[in-house]
Amino acid sequence: MVKEDRATWKSNYFLKIVQLLDEYPKCFIVNADNVGSKQMQKIRQALRGKGAILMGKNTMMRKAIRGHLENNPGLEKLLNYIKGNIGFVFTKGDLVEVRDILILNKVQAPARAGAVAPLDVKIPAQQTTLGPEKTSFFQALSIPTKITKGCIEILNEVNLIKFGEKVGQSESTLLNMLNISPFHYGLQVEQVYDSGTIFNPSILDITNDDLRAKFMQVVRNVASISLMIGYPTTASVPHSIVSGFKRLLAVAVETDYSFAEAEKTKEFLKDPSKFAVAAVTAAPVAVAKEEKKEEKKAESESEDEDMGFGLFD
Repeated sequence: MVKEDRATWKSNYFLKIVQLLDEYPKCFIVNADNVGSKQMQKIRQALRGKGAILMGKNTMMRKAIRGHLENNPGLEKLLNYIKGNIGFVFTKGDLVEVRDILILNKVQAPARAGAVAPLDVKIPAQQTTLGPEKTSFFQALSIPTKITKGCIEILNEVNLIKFGEKVGQSESTLLNMLNISPFHYGLQVEQVYDSGTIFNPSILDITNDDLRAKFMQVVRNVASISLMIGYPTTASVPHSIVSGFKRLLAVAVETDYSFAEAEKTKEFLKDPSKFAVAAVTAAPVAVAKEEKKEEKKAESESEDEDMGFGLFD
């Protein structure tokens, strides 16, 4: 097969990125540091039918996007994030599903000297298979050890490398001797693009319960402010009605004025002993309900034992 010249290759690349930008409304901006060609091939296979990966030089990506801004001005927001070893993962499907595929396709890797640690690395207390001649490595890293049955034993858990630090030669050598590969590398999602909007990938983890809780918190804040300044809103009206009812009830109790809802309260205040009677009557009812629940639970458990197998057997 004849290899195409550089000019033709560039032209085809520009056509390809423009085609992908037109075809797919959503994409991930991913960092491909420490991702090898074999791993990239496996990721492409996992995304087959769900998305497409495009890598390339940043200058070519920017040039292609700038030349396509007339057709899609929203793409301009991507330009600020095209820096470093990045690429695009285009998709039409569910963003969370595609993001999870990228997360699952990570490979374990040793800590190479000079690499930036993506997480904290700790060495647990353990009995190693290393001989006493290796003690100098542990002493250089201030790791407490002792010799047990001719092998080095690490006495305490050690925080060897912190997140964001560069891995030193000694740390890398020690981890390799202990056969510890602490890092996992894959396509790291940095930003998400969806129909002209760019946002942090952490937003994909927000659930309906989170949105509901935030909404209710805002409603409570609006109600509190409205009640404080005396300005009625939809959020504060229920509280205002309850507060107004309490005031009417207080007026009815202190005067001869009365209404249907206040009669019961006035009746109890005339004869406080009814409070005690009501409490005594309510207690056995609650106890009886609890006993019935316990009986039903015991019956169901005994039935399960008689059958000899569980619900999912």
